[in-house]
Formats: sequence, C-alpha cells, structure tokens
Amino acid sequence: MKRLNGYRIRLLLVVFVAAIVFGGRKARADFTFGEPTNLGPMVNSSSWDVMPTISSDGLTMYFASWRAGGYGNADLWVSTRPTTEDKWGEPENLGPPVNSSVYENCPSISADGLTLYFSDYYSPPRPGGLGGCDIWKTTRATTGDDWGEPVNLGSPINSVTDDTYPCISLDGLSLYFTSYRSGGYGNPDLWVSTRAAIDDPWSEPVNLGQTINTSNWESGAVISADGCVLFFGSDRGDDWNIWMTKRASMQDDWTDPVLLPINTEYGALSSALSADGRALYFLSLRPGGLGGYDIWQSPITPIIDFNGDGIVDCSDMCIMIDHWGTDNSLYDIGPMPWGDGVFDIEDLKVMAEHLFEEVDDPTLIAHWQFDEAQGDIAYNDASDCDGILIGGPAWQPDSGMIGGAILLDGIDDYVSTEFVLNPTYTYSQFSVFAWIKGGAPGQVVLSQMGGESWLCMDSVEGYLMTELKKDLGRFEGDPLSSEAFINDGNWHRIGFVWDGSCRHLYVDGVEVANDAEPLSGLNGAFSGLYIGTGINCEAGTFFSGLIDDVRIYNRVIEP
Repeated sequence: MKRLNGYRIRLLLVVFVAAIVFGGRKARADFTFGEPTNLGPMVNSSSWDVMPTISSDGLTMYFASWRAGGYGNADLWVSTRPTTEDKWGEPENLGPPVNSSVYENCPSISADGLTLYFSDYYSPPRPGGLGGCDIWKTTRATTGDDWGEPVNLGSPINSVTDDTYPCISLDGLSLYFTSYRSGGYGNPDLWVSTRAAIDDPWSEPVNLGQTINTSNWESGAVISADGCVLFFGSDRGDDWNIWMTKRASMQDDWTDPVLLPINTEYGALSSALSADGRALYFLSLRPGGLGGYDIWQSPITPIIDFNGDGIVDCSDMCIMIDHWGTDNSLYDIGPMPWGDGVFDIEDLKVMAEHLFEEVDDPTLIAHWQFDEAQGDIAYNDASDCDGILIGGPAWQPDSGMIGGAILLDGIDDYVSTEFVLNPTYTYSQFSVFAWIKGGAPGQVVLSQMGGESWLCMDSVEGYLMTELKKDLGRFEGDPLSSEAFINDGNWHRIGFVWDGSCRHLYVDGVEVANDAEPLSGLNGAFSGLYIGTGINCEAGTFFSGLIDDVRIYNRVIEP
C-alpha cells in the first residue's frame, strides 16, 4: 500500500507539472552537443569568417570576415533572419566609422543590442589605443540607428599588452576577455572585469585563475546567460579546442574544464552561445567548410531519457520525482541549459515539455541490437564499431527481449569489437547495459581485452559483479559484487555505471551494489571488447545463453 500511495503521489505531480507546462509556461532543458553544421555559403566565404556573436533575440549575428567588399584587413559584418527557424541572410559590412583600414575583430553584442564591443587585432593597432590590441565599443540610441564612433575602453580594461576577444555577459555587468598582461600564468589568459551597474566604471580585471588558465594559450571566452557555464579555447593539447567549465553560482569556484565532444583534430574555438542556450557557435578548419576558418553551429539538445530506453515517458518522470529536493546533477535539467543546483519544479517542467517524445541520444556511443538473422557481423547502430562473431554464435531473430538476440554456446562463442572507450581516460562517466537470459557462475557478459571484465558472474553463486577497479599501487583494488542472482533462466537487464567516483550495479532497474567510499578512478585499456567471454577467452568464462541489446553510454544512466 505504501508503494502504491507513493506511485499515486508521483503520478499526481506528473499531471500537475504537465498542466503548468502545457498551459503555456515555457520550460528549458539540460544539454548535450549535436552534430555540428556549417552555416553555409550565405555566411561563410572562401576567406576567413570568424568570431560570431548572436543578439539576445537570436535574429542578428555580427562576425568578422576577410571577404572582399570591406575596408581593409578584417571587418565586422552583420547578418539577420526573420525568425530563429530561418536561414541567415546576406551579410552587410558595418561600414565606417566602425570598420577601418585596420583589423576589426571579435565582436560581442549587448543584450539590448545597443552596444557592440570588439577589438582591433594584429598590427597596426587602431589609432587612439593604449598599445597592442585593445577593446573598443560602439553604441547607438536604438536598434534602428547607425553605430556611432568607436570608443576605446581605456584602463583598466586595456593595457600596454594585447587585450582582445571581449565577451559581455547577458546582464552587462561582467566583461570577459583575453590578455597578455602581467599577473597571468603564461601566454594569454582569460580575465574578467565587473561593474555594479551599466553606468558604473569597470573594475580592475581579475585573472580567472589556474583552474582555467595554464601556461598555454586560453582565449575566446563565451559565458552562459546565468553566468555559471564558461566555454573557451585552449591549445593545452595538440590543437586549439573548446573546453567547458561550470560553477554552482556566481560566488563559487570554477570546476576543472572538460573537453567538448564536438572537437576534432582540425581544431576549434568557441565564439558565441545563443541566449536560450540551445546552440553553440564556433570557428573551425574542419572538412566541409568553404575556405579557411568557417563559422559552425552545434545544437544543444536535452538529456532527459534517464533510463536510456529511447523515449521520454513517465518512467523517467518518476525517476526524477524520486530525487525531489536533492542536488543530484543528473536531474538538474532546468532552467535550461545548465540547471540551478537543485532538483525542483523547474526540472519537472522541462521533463513534462518533452513527455512521450522518442529521442536520438548522442550519448549512446555503442549499441549492438543483435537483431540480425544471418552473417558474422553484429552491427553497431550508434557508431562504426561493429562486432565480429567468433566460434559460430547463432542468431535468434524471434527470441530476443527486444527483437532478436544472439545465442552463445558457452564453449567458444563470443563477439569481438574494436575499441569503444578506456575506463581510465575516455570519459569521466559511462554506463553499460545488456539483456541476458541464461549463464552460469564464472561466466562473462562483457570484458575488455587487456583490461578487466565489466559485467560478469561470480564463480560460486552466479551473482552479478564487475571486476573494473582501481589499481592502488602496491595493492589491487576490489571488484564490486552483488547478491543478485541472474542465471535463473529468466530475462534480466543488467548494468554497470561509473559516475566518476563510484561504481554501481543494476539488475532489472534496481541498484544491487555500489561503492561505500569513492574511488580515484578505474583501471583501463586501449583495446576492444569481448561480448560473451573473459579477457583471455579462457574456459569457463564463455557465456551460455542469450544476449540482447548491449548499450554503452558516455553518461550516467539510471534504469
């Protein structure tokens, strides 16, 4: 009765939140990055087209370009569109007095559209500056007026060194920029200056600190609307790439930056974030462009399919409600795009907006459905990492838990795949789930060559366990074992989740084991996977039974 009452309470909350959202209040969702797209020949040209900034209504984009028709070197251009669903129109040069014979670059538009910050770039500098590259601003009385004569921001924003890449916050009270001034950590660093009100002077700039800045280059800051997520470029690897850091509030410290998944070996530099947080604009030399650096856009889409079943439904809603009032970041999806530090009504409104939608989850990095009827290839519909059948496993097109399945004989059958992830380095979090029927003590469902068994059964009772652990120097860490019996001849969905500090094991949607104390990491390997046998294909580890729908995510999944 207590369980039923709890379900009724959760269902009432679902209905209540749905009524709020569908009654007209707009909710926002958390994000993951979609496939980047080039803005195309209307915006990009055979010259360099870089550093876009987007107006708060999403209808105007300013950017720098070396294309023909300017006033010399790089100029600032503007493109508009009628709605956010339309394509960008033919760019227009801002003309004098903004553009001149020197470089005008790195524009950043204020929320009201009345102040445009930019920097001169490279030599010679714009006359009237303090030395090297400086940050300037031009203003206008209304959005229908022409831009006025640019004004140098002066000290303390500008210095005798290069000061460039301005980024004004949505409230207009923080200005992030790149500077070579003294007091940094080497090469250009990211700095921020603040003011109490729009008409107040800027404060002495503050270095963003060694969590963000390094002895390498850091540049191109982009700040979210709430001021709690920062994108920036850095060459701390082999190429310029985009990094992201977060903080719980404006008063908290920035977290360790993470590398965005949209980066490639061709480099990228962040430049703008739409005001609603649904798109990141950046420049890149990646293939598919029109020449030189081009402007690209990556959509930012919700992650609200918590149990990883491909649809947002009441199961996901109930998972959220079970965490009401907690600070679990997994469910902190509202307001968009970064959450507010606690799971509350804002997150439920986001969920209700997307109820009963099927989702194409970009965090699903490997998915073997085992729905084939013939052949020796198990196709991966999430990436190019297909599986090769070894030993003669038998396809079972009508016997799977979801469609078909693969039948392994427990003697020499298994599936071999190429590299998917290294538990030590590839992702800070990941999840692995599979449907199984059968098995016996000591047998393995999933292992990594040269690594450890990710999902297996203990050798005595057949309880679910994982051998993924942390090497503790002179000592070996312990596997994580459960008391969940899974080789009873029934279908079970088993799973392993690494949340960045603790291991979790699941059976049929119920957590059956976790770490009592956090771990500093996991052992790993840069090698492929075995589905249905141990790391050395030794006798006794080959799985006997059916395996279906193996999924690997680069995030935490709660089934």
